[in-house]
Amino acid sequence: MRVLVIHAHPDPESYSRSILLAVLEGLAHAGHETTVIDLYGLDYPGGPTRDEWRAYETESPVLDSMVAEHVELVRSAEALIFVYPTWWSTMPAIMKSWLERTMVMGLAFTLDERTRLVRPGLGHVRHLVGISTYGSPRWYVKLVNDNGRRTVTRTLRLSTGGKARTAWLPLYSLDGQSAQGRRAFLNRVRVAMEKLS
Repeated sequence: MRVLVIHAHPDPESYSRSILLAVLEGLAHAGHETTVIDLYGLDYPGGPTRDEWRAYETESPVLDSMVAEHVELVRSAEALIFVYPTWWSTMPAIMKSWLERTMVMGLAFTLDERTRLVRPGLGHVRHLVGISTYGSPRWYVKLVNDNGRRTVTRTLRLSTGGKARTAWLPLYSLDGQSAQGRRAFLNRVRVAMEKLS
């Protein structure tokens, strides 16, 4: 299976990087063809520009060459995996920016010319997986709606026509985790990726 992993953390020595490596180990063990987009490693630009916003509902909404490459990677992917820390109750701004600039009309959706209703464009995506760490405990994350999780497992899933299987792998209260707890989570991630089919 062709898998696209999108990672967002500014520190290459972070625990998030360890999670990414566990993802890649599990996917390799299962024999999947994997590509990684490391947003901070690419120094990914910010949100959509004024010109991109104006082009959003045109037949050519992608104006940046890096974004165009990512659109093609999504177009050929059968699974999308998002790895990131939850900050301010959602994904890092750089990942939200990636979604805004990549998941545009012609890829993530189309608009019916007559009704202007959205039609799903990611019917080829079979799996959506989110893996995130939280500084807060689970009860608090639920209280504030866990917006990153909702974006991946609900909003993005609608673009697959509701057909993609979703999985969410959270690690709550990261700062209070023991070394053993952190290792156990990495193993959980590795095993989950090995089982992805």
